[in-house]
Amino acid sequence: MAGMEETAGCPGCQRLQARIAELEGMVRDLAAQVKDLMAKLPGTPPPSRPSAEIPSAPAKKPTGRKPGGQPGHPPHLKQRLPPELVRNIVTHVPKTCEHCQTELPQAAEANDPEPTWHQIVELPPVLVTVTEHQGHARTCPCCGEVTQASIPAEMLAHSVGPHLTGVIGYLTGDQGMSKRGVEELVEHVFGVPIGLGTVSNLEQEISAALAAAHTEATHIVRDAPVKNVDETGWKQNGQKRWLWLAATKWVAVFVIHPWRNLSALEALLGRELKGILCSDRWVVYNEWPDPFARQLCWAHLKRNWEALVERGGTAKKIGERFLAIQTQVFEFWHLFRGGGCTRAELTEWVLPLIDDLEDVLADGLRCRDAKTQRFCARLDEEKWGLWTFVGSEGVEPTNNHGERVLRRAVLWRRRSFGCHSAAGCHFAERILTVATTLRLQQRNVVNFLSESIAAYRSGRPTPTLLSIG
Repeated sequence: MAGMEETAGCPGCQRLQARIAELEGMVRDLAAQVKDLMAKLPGTPPPSRPSAEIPSAPAKKPTGRKPGGQPGHPPHLKQRLPPELVRNIVTHVPKTCEHCQTELPQAAEANDPEPTWHQIVELPPVLVTVTEHQGHARTCPCCGEVTQASIPAEMLAHSVGPHLTGVIGYLTGDQGMSKRGVEELVEHVFGVPIGLGTVSNLEQEISAALAAAHTEATHIVRDAPVKNVDETGWKQNGQKRWLWLAATKWVAVFVIHPWRNLSALEALLGRELKGILCSDRWVVYNEWPDPFARQLCWAHLKRNWEALVERGGTAKKIGERFLAIQTQVFEFWHLFRGGGCTRAELTEWVLPLIDDLEDVLADGLRCRDAKTQRFCARLDEEKWGLWTFVGSEGVEPTNNHGERVLRRAVLWRRRSFGCHSAAGCHFAERILTVATTLRLQQRNVVNFLSESIAAYRSGRPTPTLLSIG
């Protein structure tokens, strides 16, 4: 007690205590600012509710039935392969009548029904065909000179044919197999020993053969009236890179760039940014020259609004109002997309929701929750990008198309952590562009790769990517 009385009477101690209290307040304020800034960083997950608040899923009662199709379920009949693929036909003809045991004719007659069929698909022991070029020599009977025939240079240039090269590129670049895995598969399944270096060299040849197709896809997407854009992390020899995607309904193009900024967006879509951009709310997309030619992804915003609800208090009330609007928007959109209403009716139904969202934003801007206020302020600047889908053909309220198209590239990155060199990045850009575009058009990837390799080796123009207008 005596010590406290001495401290209370000491001016220096009083100033020190006041300073300590001031510094503690500053630390609390800075900690709150850091927390807000961390929440705004891309990739930062929203705060999760304690497990005690999450209700457990109700236990399912066992039905006692076996897994799989149940009795009475219609069978999934096998598709009959075309006659040109059938190499052998084994006929099963009855010899005697099962009713009266009379001997039956072996040749089909006019009133006989069509035969039933069952096809068995099998791989031959060796899948590849090997063509050996031999340069023979002959001795002149007159002068004794030995003349050696040369194997053509175009034959000596390659030891793997175009189709097998296309299959290898398909396995490594589209199906995500490692080079060592492809080496083993080609030897054990195809029956041909091949080295890791050969696989790498073939990848680079494929990359060169697909350069024109990548350029073609880039021009198509840049000129498209609507495009979905997204980006994800990548690595080049351990260094940070970004894989950018732009996709239309039929064409997708990938570009690997060192940055996640405007220069990267221009490398993807050109200096003249045009058309309607469908994307998330990453800050670079705010540089789009026409703010009314954007469509923000409602799926991303839904996660933001759910995060507000999880924070509780004022933020929860604001978030719940946002989510209620979002639910109605998607009800109307799904009805329109399914043919249940016209675009004019969709517009009429959505107009009141625009006013409702304006009211929620206004309340969010006035609330005392600083974080909610900042979120609403930024959304208020971008709000017109929420409604482009209502009146624009080919525009959806989410960026789901872009994210679906990007999925294979994300799986590649998770398996291999990117590429080791700039040449490897070019191969990734081009094979992802070509394979994804062909898949969107429901075309055969291996056939296109084989045709591209054959054309590239012979000096002919490579096939075009766009087969659908």
